[in-house]
Amino acid sequence: VQLVESGGGLVQSGGSLRLSCVGSGFEFSVQYMSWVRQAPGKGLEWVSGISKSGNNVNYADSVKGRFTISRDNAQNTLYLHLSSLKPEDTAVYYCVRGRGASTATEPGADKGQGTQVTVSS
Repeated sequence: VQLVESGGGLVQSGGSLRLSCVGSGFEFSVQYMSWVRQAPGKGLEWVSGISKSGNNVNYADSVKGRFTISRDNAQNTLYLHLSSLKPEDTAVYYCVRGRGASTATEPGADKGQGTQVTVSS
């Protein structure tokens, strides 16, 4: 199993970014996928999840209305579009295979190396 995140960077408050996660070594199209993040000095926080078909999406209250999750099963790729970014969104963002809101932050979850998002005020 390999998950490779990309797309992070430094952005000003109010800006936007699109994160990508390419999965390999497993059948991407049948897995529920999530994004989690870890802010400096804090634990993992579940951010968003999407069903295998992409028809059902879920968001943490902290990002609802600002972030949009999507997937392209033909390309084995998961996306997270971040908009109206705030300094408190600064974190390393990870994609997680096969886990939802209640388990994506548990030890042992398959996730990539992460991509850093830094939002300046």
